[in-house]
Amino acid sequence: MASPSKQEKKLRVLLIPFFTTSHIGPFADLAFHLAAARPGVVEATVAVTPANVPVLRSALSRRGPGHHAAVQVATYAFPPVDGLPPGVENHSTARAADAWRIDAAAGDERLMRPGHEGLIRDRSPDAVISDIHFYWNADIAASVRVPCVTFHVIGVFPLLAQFSLTGAGATEATGGVVTLPGFLGLDIQIPVTELPEVVRSQTPEDRARGAQANSAHNESFGLIVNTFFDLEDRYCDMYKRHLKRAYFVGPLSLPPPSQLAAGDDGSRCIDWLDRKPARSVVYLCFGSLTHLSEPQLRELALGLEASGKPFLWVVRSEAWVPPEGWKERVGDRGMVVTGWAPQTVILAHPAVGAFVTHCGWNSVLETAVAGVPVLTWPMVFEQFITERFVTEVLKIGERLWPEGAGVRSTRYEEHELIPSEAVARAVARFLEPGGAGDAARSRVKELSAKAHAAMAEGGSSHGDLRRLIDDLIEERAAGAGTTEDSHPAFTTSCIWEGPGPDSHPSDRRNHLPSRAAKDFSPLASSSAVD
Repeated sequence: MASPSKQEKKLRVLLIPFFTTSHIGPFADLAFHLAAARPGVVEATVAVTPANVPVLRSALSRRGPGHHAAVQVATYAFPPVDGLPPGVENHSTARAADAWRIDAAAGDERLMRPGHEGLIRDRSPDAVISDIHFYWNADIAASVRVPCVTFHVIGVFPLLAQFSLTGAGATEATGGVVTLPGFLGLDIQIPVTELPEVVRSQTPEDRARGAQANSAHNESFGLIVNTFFDLEDRYCDMYKRHLKRAYFVGPLSLPPPSQLAAGDDGSRCIDWLDRKPARSVVYLCFGSLTHLSEPQLRELALGLEASGKPFLWVVRSEAWVPPEGWKERVGDRGMVVTGWAPQTVILAHPAVGAFVTHCGWNSVLETAVAGVPVLTWPMVFEQFITERFVTEVLKIGERLWPEGAGVRSTRYEEHELIPSEAVARAVARFLEPGGAGDAARSRVKELSAKAHAAMAEGGSSHGDLRRLIDDLIEERAAGAGTTEDSHPAFTTSCIWEGPGPDSHPSDRRNHLPSRAAKDFSPLASSSAVD
């Protein structure tokens, strides 16, 4: 039993996200919820590199005056990286050709571990919540006898799919197409070109890093996932049956941010939407990590023009110049926002009838919360896998570019140009009354109610968040962090039993690779979740 003084001491939690806006945002939201769930009991600190402090403060400030003050900000140095100018420490600020350098640095234990070790020892937290990329933090936390929890900012379905494909000979698939294992529930096929790079390449370095990550995650205290049970119930059950501790705490974007300040860019978006009929506008945003080529931007612009539908389009590049005469021809029917836009507020507006999305996990959760159906346009990382979850499992939208129309790829040089005619046709058809968009809207509206219920008092995510805090307080009281004698977060038995000796060879695709019997852990790979 802990002494009274120890019981009254705040639980100090240190959170360490990966170097992307799409990871920093959910970490900021998680810190906010931890502090808000037990005011005066939990002290949450998010640690980022200096150039990412504005990103973090921006994410916290959206919670409104006073709320972000409950979360502290700490910094540690970003290591020098060949080819990256000083101050470039985030995917969204790196040139497209240099984004891989951020990944390479983040996955290099030799570069990153000293900064994290110094940070953890200096801050002396009661618990560490680490991004999956920084697998060595479990070992650092164990060395100072505190628990380390891994936070996954993508959903359970894409995590399980990626894990099942790693080491499964995906690049040798017949006809250039792989079939996801049957335990995911449907006969889902994905061309090899649409698989995450870490699955496609599987270099010796990737495999070595994956083995190290497996070892670290197997010894971590538990797993946190930004999802909610009713969104991925079948897949959450798989985790709960075979992991010692799993916490499904999303959608962390709830409750929604406070009202926008009058006169800022977000306010102008809302003013424009206020003048449009209900469910008439298609909203387009491709996150902070994707890079559309100039020819593709042109085709998209012309397609939106030809669709005849009102649109609100977020263009990442502030230097983009639309086709000549395009702005005049489109007029007030379209609005283009460069840089950042308040996506959760936009999606919640009644004028928005559809969302053209790249299938980043944050966007999937936000559209589910808002009850807006989607047209999918995935581009990189696990987004094509998440697209299958959205269109084939949840059925809350459909592909913008139909299957078989052309080659899509996680590698920009392989991805064919999507023509303006395809954009116009997909947008116009999806927004037609009584069409596919209405059917998808009916299903996503049901998910919206479940998302709000999950985060409300007594909901599944609300309960898991409180259970996480209770477990960490109990672990602190026991005086034993993650040590060799501690129980691992993951069981060592096989998560899905393999086929029996009399089974047909074709049944083997319904199960994880045999290595899962020894070391299940979610894939430690680059992922993006705008």
